[in-house]
Parts: sequence; structure tokens; C-alpha cells
Amino acid sequence: MGLLKFSVAKEQACARSPQRHSSPLKEAFGGERSEGAVRWSILGNDPKSPSIPLFQRGKYSVDGTPHACPIELKRTPLKTTVGVALLTATSLLLGATQAVAKTWPDHPIKWVVPFSAGGANDVVARAAAEAVSRRLGQPIIIENKPGAGAVIGTDYVAKSKPDGYTFLIGAAGVVTNSFLNEKIPYSDSDLVPVAMIASSPSVIVVHPSLPVNNLKEFIEYAKKQGKDGANFATAGSGSTPHFVIEMLKEGSGANFTSIPFKSGQESVTAVLGNQVTATSESSVVVLPHIKAGTLKALAATSEARMTAYPNIPTAAEQGFKGVRIGHWAGLFAPKGTPVAIIERMNAEIQAALKTKELQDKLLPSGIEPVPGSVAQFATFIASERERLGRIAKKAGMKSDH
Repeated sequence: MGLLKFSVAKEQACARSPQRHSSPLKEAFGGERSEGAVRWSILGNDPKSPSIPLFQRGKYSVDGTPHACPIELKRTPLKTTVGVALLTATSLLLGATQAVAKTWPDHPIKWVVPFSAGGANDVVARAAAEAVSRRLGQPIIIENKPGAGAVIGTDYVAKSKPDGYTFLIGAAGVVTNSFLNEKIPYSDSDLVPVAMIASSPSVIVVHPSLPVNNLKEFIEYAKKQGKDGANFATAGSGSTPHFVIEMLKEGSGANFTSIPFKSGQESVTAVLGNQVTATSESSVVVLPHIKAGTLKALAATSEARMTAYPNIPTAAEQGFKGVRIGHWAGLFAPKGTPVAIIERMNAEIQAALKTKELQDKLLPSGIEPVPGSVAQFATFIASERERLGRIAKKAGMKSDH
């Protein structure tokens, strides 16, 4: 199906928007210069209807000015030199985009981590960056920009130049911040998905002295603690441990009281000191304590058991299928980043994830590589936004930041 051109079929007065056009529009057939020097550049590809009865605000423009007048348009096949010129321009644009992708990258790339160094997100970023940079032939610099529940770093990338040299290592906050915090300085649409990289489960842990050995026993323990249930350390409202609490409530009928701390590490320290009964944190943080016997693991919140620690059962296999959330890390780019660059970065990440070198850096910490296309990552983001948004709304979650 060829391109079609819309042109003004007859003169119309602009009664609806006299502040924009005080005189009638003149005919502008064939894309030629008409009386009044009005030019149209409206393209479409649906020849079924002979005309468009109304002019839609913001959809078309006259000499670059958005217009809202009721104008009858007619469609004519692009067979003239105008069509040739448009097709030539399109080819040049596509050629330029492909050329950019071929020369990219020609200087160092920056991956922004919106968290402090040492956490699961940061560990994944540094391991993946090293592997991908070798494939691209340019350094990938990790820059930590923590604060405000990942909002500071995320906002920085959202407002960066979309040239393929600044990316965000995003986590669940990219999904949840927009419905936890109404005042975030960017929109979800300001970032586009590039690739999922890896994910580690949140592991539900208790102090070794607690007389429970699995999730079912812990639920029964919580039910015996009165109306407030068992206390549960979190990193604040809307944090991953907070979502775990709400998922446990939905799946068991037991109650839990959130004890907020400034970070996940502080939450773990409180359980280590037997000040709080339980918490749920990333495998990177809790596995060393589980190995040392200073924390007792009850369940992993992943869909499958961790490759390196198959002795820790999942919540789902213990009867709590709704308790599913991960500390994932994925790459995002500012909106407007060339598609060819996004696809190239995705391809290099997929190749890196298959290497034994990168897997050996992730798996021992309970971090599982998660390969996939740009489209698969976009689908995951949309699904998580819907699922976690429902839980957050039901629980009345609001960001503490």
C-alpha cells in the first residue's frame, strides 16, 4: 500500500480559532505553494475513506502550526515528484539512523545506578557493564546517583540527551514510583526499556532463635501474635519488603506490622540483633548471613529456586503463589534514543549473559541472568506495573521520600 497525501479540498473559515487564523485558508493542492503560502504535509496510508470531515486538534498542522478548524480533506495517491521527494527524505533519515548505529559507540557510555554501591542493583550493573563494554569496544562507566527512592538517578537519565551514551540501571522503583509518589519530576514515558539483565529473589528470613522452619510455620506464628501479627522490618513504604508483607497478608490471612528502616541493610541488622522478628531482602544481602547461620531462610520470592542455593524453597511451592517479587535490574534509555542503538545494546547484553564469566559473577550471589528481547522487557514492565499497582492501591502505599 503506497503513501497517500491529504490536501485541503475547499476553502474554510477558521471560526473556531480566530486567534490563530483570522482569514480563511486557501487551497493547497498537490503540496504546491498556494495563495497565502500555506503548505500541507499530512501523510496517511488508509485509502478506504475518501475524506476526513473534521480536522483533529494536534494531529495536523499548517506551516507547522497546530490547527483545530473543521476542514474537509481529500486523499490523493502520491505519484508526483512530491511523493518522490518524501520517499527520498525518508530513505535519507533511515540511512542516517543506520549510520549512527554503525559508528556507535565512539566514546565511553554511562550507566547510572540510582542506588548506593554494594546492593543487588549495583552488583549486576558492574558485572554486566564489564562484559558488555568489551563487546562494544568502549568503557561503560558506572555512576551511582542514590536518593529519594531511586527518583534522583532516574530523573537524571530521563532528562539526559537521548544519544545512546546515558542509560539507567532500573529496578522495581521504575515501575512503582509513579503510583507511590505523585510528585516525581518525570513521567513513565520518559524512559524506554532496553533489556532485562538479571534478577535476584527477596529471601524471607528470621532470627535463628524463632521456632519456625518454613513459611507455613511462620504464618501460624504470626496468627498467634494478636491483631498486629508478627513485626516485619522493611525499607519503608513501597519498598520490596513492604510488598512482601502485603502479598503474605493476601495469601494467608495473617497480619504483619511493618517496622520501617532507612535501608534494607538496616532492616537485616535489626533482625540479626533480634530486635525485629523477620524481614525480606535480596539474596545478595542475606545469603552471607544465611551461610554463617546468623539468619534462617524461610522462602525465596522467585518463581524458581536459586541455581546456587536450591535448598531454599520458593514461597509458591509452599502454597503462597502470590508472594512473587524480585530485585531485578534492567537497562532503560531516555525517550528518543535511536531504536538501532537500543537494539544493538540489547543484542550485546544478550550475548554477554550467555558467557560463563558473567554467570560466574552473578549466580554465586543468588542472581539469575534473565535474557530477553526489548519487547519482552516492555511486556514485563507493563505487567508488573498493573500487578504491583493493584497491591499498592489496596494497601494505601505512599512513598516515604
